[in-house]
Amino acid sequence: MTTMSTTRKLVIATRASRLALWQAEHVQARLTALYPDMQVDLLKLSTRGDEILDRSLSKVGGKGLFVKELENALLDGSADLAVHSLKDVPVDLQAPFELSTILERADCRDAFVSNAFATLAELPPGAIVGTSSLRREAQLRARFPHLVVQPLRGNLDTRLSKLDSGQYAAIILAAAGLERLGLGHRIRSCLSIEDSLPAAGQGALGIEILQSRSDLLELLTPLSCHDTTACALAERAVSRALGGSCQVPLAAFARVQGHALYLQALVASPDGLTVYRAQAHGPIAEAQVLGQQVADMLIEQGAGVILAQLSEQG
Repeated sequence: MTTMSTTRKLVIATRASRLALWQAEHVQARLTALYPDMQVDLLKLSTRGDEILDRSLSKVGGKGLFVKELENALLDGSADLAVHSLKDVPVDLQAPFELSTILERADCRDAFVSNAFATLAELPPGAIVGTSSLRREAQLRARFPHLVVQPLRGNLDTRLSKLDSGQYAAIILAAAGLERLGLGHRIRSCLSIEDSLPAAGQGALGIEILQSRSDLLELLTPLSCHDTTACALAERAVSRALGGSCQVPLAAFARVQGHALYLQALVASPDGLTVYRAQAHGPIAEAQVLGQQVADMLIEQGAGVILAQLSEQG
């Protein structure tokens, strides 16, 4: 068995997009700083999620499309770990894989990006807003029914170029991604949590390994953030309980305050006409229990009907 004292090289599997590379290089730099004698290399891969750009994720298989090729690299031994945007990691991650480490979260909010308008409220009726997310789309339709929401795929640079070419009056992107790539100046404003509840795990990075690689756990422990991990466990528990996927307009956001974890979540119909919301708080150590409780509250309100309808359509 490899131990921390004998591990001299690690390979990180990553998508080849600019944002994914930033994320992998961030983990690479953290590990190199912790273990100066260790060689940490990147294995850059293209995923089906990166290659299929003419259809929305909800129609081509969901966020799992961004992790499959990276998982294959773990299986065949060409990589030791994979770095993901946590919101892209399926909540029902199965053996032989495990989510070993969740790093400190950056800004989890959604960002409003536009060349002509400062906020969503300034957009005139009929203005076209682009987003890749059913979660964002449903909340936009609920809060701003006079706007036209259209799909927006591609990497971050592609999405921005579509805005700049006039295809959209505004686009909604994750604030963390823009900040990480030095594009924070493109953010005109950040949407409040009330206007756009984030996706489970949004703004955090996750590290995936094989369950059999227990030798890596000690190496990776210093990268883990206790509070972000608790929040992410609660958020992902909501999503798991509700069968969360790209086909479901589902949001979940937790925060640590004192010794308690505060969690809020929602399920919406894609048209935004129906939105169910629930919230609760409890001990940090019971994050996943809290997530299940909030999911149960949403189902009691009627979210199960929306979920069943979307499942039938899928």
